Amino acid sequence: LLISPPPLHLSGVNVTSQAQVVRGTVGKEALLSVSYSSSSSDKPVIKWQLKRDKVKPVTVVQSIGTDIIGNLRPEYRNRILVFENGSLLLHNLQLSDEGAYEVEISITDDTFTGEHYIELTVDVPVSKPYIQMMASSVLEYSEYFNLHCSHDNGTKPVYGWLKGGKVLSNDSRLLLSHDQKVLTISRVLMSDDDVYICTVENPISNMKSIPVKLTVYRRSSLYIILSTGGIFLLITLVTVCACWKPSNQSEISIPATYAPVLPPSSNRTERPIWSAPRRYPRSPSPLAQPLPQPLPGPPLRPIRSPAHSPGSSPRSFSPIRKVRTPVGIPTSHLPVEAECTDPSDQDHCPSQH
Repeated sequence: LLISPPPLHLSGVNVTSQAQVVRGTVGKEALLSVSYSSSSSDKPVIKWQLKRDKVKPVTVVQSIGTDIIGNLRPEYRNRILVFENGSLLLHNLQLSDEGAYEVEISITDDTFTGEHYIELTVDVPVSKPYIQMMASSVLEYSEYFNLHCSHDNGTKPVYGWLKGGKVLSNDSRLLLSHDQKVLTISRVLMSDDDVYICTVENPISNMKSIPVKLTVYRRSSLYIILSTGGIFLLITLVTVCACWKPSNQSEISIPATYAPVLPPSSNRTERPIWSAPRRYPRSPSPLAQPLPQPLPGPPLRPIRSPAHSPGSSPRSFSPIRKVRTPVGIPTSHLPVEAECTDPSDQDHCPSQH
């Protein structure tokens, strides 16, 4: 009789995890939770490694049970804690902690080593976004009106837009940039008069901006008429202005009083020669004429001045005007009438008629 040997029982460690991806926040902690099963009661040997693309794996920690073996790397000191089930706790997360973590659990009596991967992401929460635009109102049929969405803090931001509470997407008029930060309305219509909200999110947070109201004003019918024929009118005006030349005969007439007297072209100098102002003869001064002599006649009686009442004192009045010496003219410059000593002398004595 042939007796077959008993089948060999191959034992190993089975590692499982409830989460394949863990989201972490900078400055906080992250738990990479795993569990294992084994037929052995010995303490497991646990090893955690960080793997990144095109980078050599980095050993984070190695332990027997919860007892860490060897020295930790400087960036992990005072930040690592290993649990009995093989889980790893990271304190004070940093952006450099992000990556794929591989755990290996082995037991001396077991033949196979258990392995498992957990992806860890580390981010900074996003701040509240805000909308920027040139104005809160716009005229109908305006072209390329832009709304910009911005935020100050946060990693891996993903932008979005809401119009009237509904999610916006690209269409023929409402255009979103490749990162969806800018919303462009290619041609504004009255239906664009609505409330707009900008959203931003990342793996650990999401925020909404304050609602912004965009007001659209309707264009008048006159604008529509002018807009259709405005280009043709503009071309016509430009053509007329370009072809028009002023007439050479139309010159500005200058009054003769102010017209410059120009010499012939051959003798013309750089500056025009202006004509001297017209001079008028001055009338002789009455002071230069001899005073008329009074004619002989009956003696004149004094007359009361009409400006005084009968009760006032009488004032003598003479019809002969007394000539006073002009103010400011020396008496030596005034004409002096020659005395007539001989009436028969016609040169010095005027004739008496």
